[in-house]
Amino acid sequence: MKIFKYALLAIPFLYFSCSDDDDNDNVPEPINEEEVITTMTVTLTPESGDVVVLQTRDLDGEDGEDPDVNVSGPLQTGMFYYGSIQWLNEMEDEPEDITLEIIEEADEHQVFFDVSDGLDMIITYTDVDSNNYPVGTQFGLNSGPAGSGSLTITLIHEPDKPNDGTVESAGGSIDIQTTFALVVE
Repeated sequence: MKIFKYALLAIPFLYFSCSDDDDNDNVPEPINEEEVITTMTVTLTPESGDVVVLQTRDLDGEDGEDPDVNVSGPLQTGMFYYGSIQWLNEMEDEPEDITLEIIEEADEHQVFFDVSDGLDMIITYTDVDSNNYPVGTQFGLNSGPAGSGSLTITLIHEPDKPNDGTVESAGGSIDIQTTFALVVE
């Protein structure tokens, strides 16, 4: 009878000690969902003078009303601006700062800047990913002479890197894209 009791006690240990080492092969990889971005704020800080803020907010999503797009004022002629971009998901009760995720996943993101005719400005990337390719969360902007036109800022998820600096060459998918009307005076 004692042998029977000990055999019953050993069964759970035998069951749990036998495992299939291949179980980890069947576990699906976690899905990294694309970011929900409702707000993009571009801050342009000049070497001297007033800060210029470009912002787009789309709090009701892609299928709702057009986003609110604002530019706080004109750029100064011939001025160098330090640029930074912040992305938020304001659909959450507590707005989520997506910028941190974009910086952490820099290899999977790139910002593109498209300057229209009428603006003679130069934009240079000042941040890079782990492979030394541009990211664009930080940048320099040289405003050039007086003029007016548009600046389109596009955040691409999983772009082809390297690329020629245009959205068309990037591949990937657009996380957010906005065109800002700018005046340089």
